[in-house]
Amino acid sequence: MPTVSVNGVGDIVCAEGRRLVLGLEAAGIDILHRCGGNARCATCRVEIVDGTPSPITPAEEQRLAQISERRESTRLSCQIQVRTDLSIEIARRLSDSPELGDAGPRPIEWPLDRPLPPE
Repeated sequence: MPTVSVNGVGDIVCAEGRRLVLGLEAAGIDILHRCGGNARCATCRVEIVDGTPSPITPAEEQRLAQISERRESTRLSCQIQVRTDLSIEIARRLSDSPELGDAGPRPIEWPLDRPLPPE
């Protein structure tokens, strides 16, 4: 299983093909996902420090294009299927915004053997 090194947290393991946001959540990391994993809100942004994430989805590219401070390494964790080891930094966590009350609707699991569908 791939290892994801999370800045400030440590290493976690994630089932190959699982959405990164769900792997982080399963490891007890309180990453935000306010739109429920639909590439609409960008609260689940991460910076890819090292490794090669799955290809960017059309919905993800459309949403990221709206972010003025976007870096080439910026991705949405709800749109990344973990296939290889990664090193990441999380942009927003519930512990940084407790007034939100919860991280957001739980993203659905997606079959590990297929890419995420276009929106």
